Amino acid sequence: MAKEGIVNLGIQGIDHVDFVVHDLERSRKFYGEKMDFALSAKSGSAYEEATGERALVFDAAKARVQVTAPTRKDSRAAAFLRSHPDGVRSITFRVADLDHAWKTLEKRGANFIEEATGKPGHRSFAIASPLGDVQYVFLEKGKTPESGSGAVDPRLTPVVATGKETTGRNRHRFTHVDHITSNTLDMRNLSAWYRDVLGFEHFWDIRFHTRDSKPDQTTGGSGLTSIVMWDPSSNVKFATNEPLRPNFYNSQIAKFVDDNHGPGVQHIAFGTGHIMDVIPQMRDAGLKFLETPDAYYAMLPKRLAERGVENLKEDIEELRRRRLLVDGRDNRYLLQIFMQEAALLYNEAAAGPFFYEVIQRHGDQGFGEGNFRALFESIERQQSGETQRTVNNPYLMD
Repeated sequence: MAKEGIVNLGIQGIDHVDFVVHDLERSRKFYGEKMDFALSAKSGSAYEEATGERALVFDAAKARVQVTAPTRKDSRAAAFLRSHPDGVRSITFRVADLDHAWKTLEKRGANFIEEATGKPGHRSFAIASPLGDVQYVFLEKGKTPESGSGAVDPRLTPVVATGKETTGRNRHRFTHVDHITSNTLDMRNLSAWYRDVLGFEHFWDIRFHTRDSKPDQTTGGSGLTSIVMWDPSSNVKFATNEPLRPNFYNSQIAKFVDDNHGPGVQHIAFGTGHIMDVIPQMRDAGLKFLETPDAYYAMLPKRLAERGVENLKEDIEELRRRRLLVDGRDNRYLLQIFMQEAALLYNEAAAGPFFYEVIQRHGDQGFGEGNFRALFESIERQQSGETQRTVNNPYLMD
């Protein structure tokens, strides 16, 4: 429940994210074949003529991604790609009452991008945010003849499964979007916006530097500060990271902002209840993950004992084989792993620095302080070995 005095927006959950890409066919293979999401809707000629964009919608249980590519240089998607590599353009919330959300946001000074649009049963509006070009959309959906199949946009054409498909069966058993993490150079500005405009509350925070674990190191290293804000009614969580001095610009958070040409969504976490089973098959499908050193697993029994986690069901050697991270406290824990960023996966800067996380919770609803540190250091090891990537963006203006 929200704190007394805070007017709830009526958020029911994250409906979908809209991901703008320059290679739609590559995304179709990634979500449809590797991630095994089902193609549920696609754009038709009328939509594409009106927007200058082509779109595909992919679903896995309660996780939904719309992938959009420009077909004309005067489209909004093309404008996004002139400023950024592939990345998240908007995050859409489902709300119980769109008019209530509008009035509440208006009182809080939200910057509306457009008036509410759509038909009965499927209406939405968007607001600007401090997160660069990322917009936040509020969507009211209902089961009416006008709202169609429940696709992201009623102008999109539903794709009906025939039962003969060999992909799109969600064999990785994703369940929902667990959380969304963004990187910016000014974390508190965005966190205050979540609080003052969206009505979110503080959930968790962390501050560390790589020198914390290397007290004898006098030069090098970098760090971050992170705050997680949440909507208690819907359990929607947003984490925001910023670089930490010393070596502010050497932080992988600052590097993300540089590679993304501004702040943006760094990763999205998908929940699953079967992470031990699905990670090997995700690797077999061609998905690549960040590596964790063997030293992490050598230290794991001691670290879990110090944090009061005595009920770990999984064998540590099997966790090491899968390179899964473990964290928790007081006999509640979580397991998680992070994929490679798209630019490394495709060896192309225009694919962007975004990546996905897979997470399974055994009672722990936090973000794993030790894992947060391990992820940060793993990304920095990866980036220290990178060669310069060449940007290949067909929508950059001459």
